Amino acid sequence: MKNWRSDNITQSAFEKTGPIPRSITRTFEKFKKELDSNAESEIIEEFRVSKYQTSASIKYLLLLILSPILINHISKSFIFSPFIDYFWNEKNNAIFLNASQEERAFSELQRFEEKIHFEILIGQLPNLSQESIEKEVKNKAIELAQYYSYESTDAIKNLLSDLVSFCTFFYLIVTGKRQISVLKSFINELIYGLSDTAKAFLIILFTDIFVGFHSTHGWEVILESSLRHFGLPENRDIIFLFIATFPVLLDTVFKYWIFRYLNQVSPSAVATYHEMNE
Repeated sequence: MKNWRSDNITQSAFEKTGPIPRSITRTFEKFKKELDSNAESEIIEEFRVSKYQTSASIKYLLLLILSPILINHISKSFIFSPFIDYFWNEKNNAIFLNASQEERAFSELQRFEEKIHFEILIGQLPNLSQESIEKEVKNKAIELAQYYSYESTDAIKNLLSDLVSFCTFFYLIVTGKRQISVLKSFINELIYGLSDTAKAFLIILFTDIFVGFHSTHGWEVILESSLRHFGLPENRDIIFLFIATFPVLLDTVFKYWIFRYLNQVSPSAVATYHEMNE
């Protein structure tokens, strides 16, 4: 069920230009509706439709967000965690899933040993024997082994539970075509109903975050965190290749959306965007 305001917004974008300005035509149509004897009942019905659309959209949006999160937490804690912990600790002697983890562990252990020698030289620690230093390093190595063993098992749990969450989300999308249609109409009305200044502000904010000249650092952090989340090796070449291509592709798609759709629906917002961006 679509809202009448979103229909008006969509229709106005594809109206043909006539001899009389569309603003004047819409003004006369507004007067005509206000003089109509059935105008009050139509307004009430339109309000009911708008209320239903908003309520249904918010409920379905919460369902799309909360259901995968809950399924992820339950499956990870109560299904995959006991099985993977048992298999990893009892049937497997490995600690690391990939070479990146090993490099980080060795680097941390080396810094720890260098820190001990440095603090001894500057007098923050008493002179320790070589045996005492080796004992401290050994304890640190055991601590790192436990940490990276937990990180490895957690990465496997994340992979499996996220797969279950994705299947849940996909199922909700496939089985909720009617709710998707209502949600799409609600989002279109919400976006296109904003003022020109608000639209331009959101466009600039989105582009600066995801495709701006300083966004490469943010993408690097996101990619490194995602790779660690799934226990994948942190290949710098792949990360830099992604950063060099994906934001460019995203910027192209976004500019196409501005030119193809927003420029027809709200050309004044596009003009405001260009003025604010200069």
